[in-house]
Amino acid sequence: MIPIPGLIAFYFIMPALILWLCYKSTLVDKIGSVILAYVFGILLGNSGLLPESAAGVQDELSGISVALALPLLLFSLDVRSWLHSAGKAILSMLGATVLVVFVAGLGSWMIRANVENAWQFGGMAIGLYTGGTPNLAAIKTALNVDSTQYIMMHTYDAVNGIIYLIFVMSIGQKVFNKVLPKFQSVVLENANLESSKNIHSYVGIFKPRILLGLLAGLGISIVILGLSFGLSQLIPEDYSTAAIMLLITTLGIGSSFIPKIREIPMTFQFGMYIILVFSLIVGSMANLEQLVNINWSMMFFVNFIVFGTMLLHAVFCKILKIDTDTFLITSVAAVCSPPFVPVVAKALNNKEIILSGLTTGIIGYAIGNYLGVGFAYIFRAVLF
Repeated sequence: MIPIPGLIAFYFIMPALILWLCYKSTLVDKIGSVILAYVFGILLGNSGLLPESAAGVQDELSGISVALALPLLLFSLDVRSWLHSAGKAILSMLGATVLVVFVAGLGSWMIRANVENAWQFGGMAIGLYTGGTPNLAAIKTALNVDSTQYIMMHTYDAVNGIIYLIFVMSIGQKVFNKVLPKFQSVVLENANLESSKNIHSYVGIFKPRILLGLLAGLGISIVILGLSFGLSQLIPEDYSTAAIMLLITTLGIGSSFIPKIREIPMTFQFGMYIILVFSLIVGSMANLEQLVNINWSMMFFVNFIVFGTMLLHAVFCKILKIDTDTFLITSVAAVCSPPFVPVVAKALNNKEIILSGLTTGIIGYAIGNYLGVGFAYIFRAVLF
C-alpha cells in the first residue's frame, strides 16, 4: 500500500514527469498531458495500491487543487476582449440547457420498461449535465434516489465523460470546424496576453524571477480561496459549492484588472500544472470494477444524453452561427462542469474562451438543481 504522504507526493510530482515526456516526444505530446494524467490516475486507482483512507484525501485535494488553479488561470486574461463574445456563449449555454431537458425526458421514457424509477435518472441527468457532480449529489438526496442507482449513474457518467473529453480534446475541433464557423480571436492588440502558441510552454519557469512571481500568484490564490470559503459560510449549504466557484471566479477576474497581477509571467501554465494534479486525482477515483456487470439500458441512457445533446446542440449553434470553440467550451461546461474548462481550452489552444466556459458553467451550477428536481417530477407526472 502507498502511504498517504507518498500518494500526495505522487499527485504533485507526476505532472512534472508527464510534461517532460510531452516535451521530449512529439507522439506523447499529441496524446496530451491531460489525457496522460487521467490514464496514469486510472492505473493507480485500480492497482490495489491505494489505502482505504485515500478517498477522503482525494476528495479534499481535488477540491483544493481546482480552487487554487482557477485564479491562476484567470490572472492573465483580458476581460474586455471576452465581452465581445459573451453573448454567444450565454446563448449557446441556453441552447444546451433546453436540449438536455428534452433529451433527458426522451431518454428516461425510452428506458422506463427496463429501469426502475427512470424519471429519477432523467432528473439526475439534467442536474449533472447542466452543473456537474455537485448537482447530481444534491438531486440524489432531493429525490431519495437509491445509493446503488446513484453510484451506477456516477460510474457510467465517468466512463462516458472520459470518452467525451478525449473526443473533444483530440478531433472535436477539426470535426465541428467543418460545419460551424471557426473561432475569430477578439484579443485587443495591446492586451497583455500570452500568445496562444505559448500557453503550452513551460520553458524558463524555474528562473528565479519567474518562480518568485508564481509564488506571489499562489499566495494571492490562497487568499482568494480563503475569502471565498469564508463568504460562502453566509450562504445556505446546498448552494455553497456554487457560491465558492462564483466567488473564486469573481475575485480571480477582479485581480486580472490589477496590472501587477496580470503581468506576472506564466501564471496560466502554473494553473494548468495544478489542473494536471486535479486530473490525476480524478482518474485515480474511477473504479473499473463497477463496470463488470453493465446495465446496458443505463449505459445507453447516459450515452444518449451526452452525445444526443451534443449533436442537437451543434445543430442549434449551426442555425445561430455560433463558432466551434464557443460551442465546445459551453458543451464541456455543461457536461463536465467548470473545472474541466481550462483543460479543454488548452487542448483547443484557445485561452480566450476560458471566461465563457467558466461563466456558463457557473450558470449551470446555479440552475441545475432547480431544473433537475422540477423536471424529474414533471417527467413522472407526464411520461410515466
